[in-house]
Amino acid sequence: MIGLAHDEGIRWSGVKALMTRPQPVTIPMVLLFSLIPCYIFVGMAVHGRPATVPAIWLDHALPVRAEWSLVYLSLFLAALLPVFVIHQQQHVHRTILAFLSAWIVGLACFLVFPTVSSRPPKPMGDGFNDWLLRVIYDSDVKYNCLPSLHVAQVYIAALACNIVHRGVGKVALVWATLVAVSTLFTKQHYVLDVVSGFALGAGCYWVFLRRFPRDAIPAHDRRYAPVMALGAVATFVAMVLLLFALYAAGFEP
Repeated sequence: MIGLAHDEGIRWSGVKALMTRPQPVTIPMVLLFSLIPCYIFVGMAVHGRPATVPAIWLDHALPVRAEWSLVYLSLFLAALLPVFVIHQQQHVHRTILAFLSAWIVGLACFLVFPTVSSRPPKPMGDGFNDWLLRVIYDSDVKYNCLPSLHVAQVYIAALACNIVHRGVGKVALVWATLVAVSTLFTKQHYVLDVVSGFALGAGCYWVFLRRFPRDAIPAHDRRYAPVMALGAVATFVAMVLLLFALYAAGFEP
């Protein structure tokens, strides 16, 4: 595991202590969770309005690759990683503010400057990746492209985790970059969406998290960060296994 201490063992009691540490429910938390459903409502609100297709030549050159669908779906780790890895209260608060700001800016852009994806026909293959891409297409709106909130969120999550543990942060940044690439090959976003999404995520990190002192993170949190990150990944794997069970049972979106 990344950077596990050898002089002190990792114990379940330590994991339990982190996951049961009291965290106050704050107004920014409530606002963030209240805004998330607005992603769908904004997409419905701009339906029928003139919308821009922010495509460049590279978007047309990149083919659809269903094998990237699982990487794209891992964007759920943008929520799971902070929950598992970040526990110091002020760090949690600033991370929530970064996510909240990204959502506010993103939703405002979607309303003021509607963009639409030229989504290709659904892949008709029988494989799990093709099935998963059909699920993604059916569960998302084709509007709300620029900036990419998916990209903004994965980079905020990765950079916030990097404050707790550099090893976890480096791996998370590689993962965030793969998710950004996956949005292009699944045709969920355009290159300009990805660039602006990265800028939004980096900007929110810069404002709320860049100056957060690393020495404010308890040593216990840093030592357990790799294990907690693996817990987030295991939770995502469980979600994938559930989806695979639906696929194997013949469920079609």
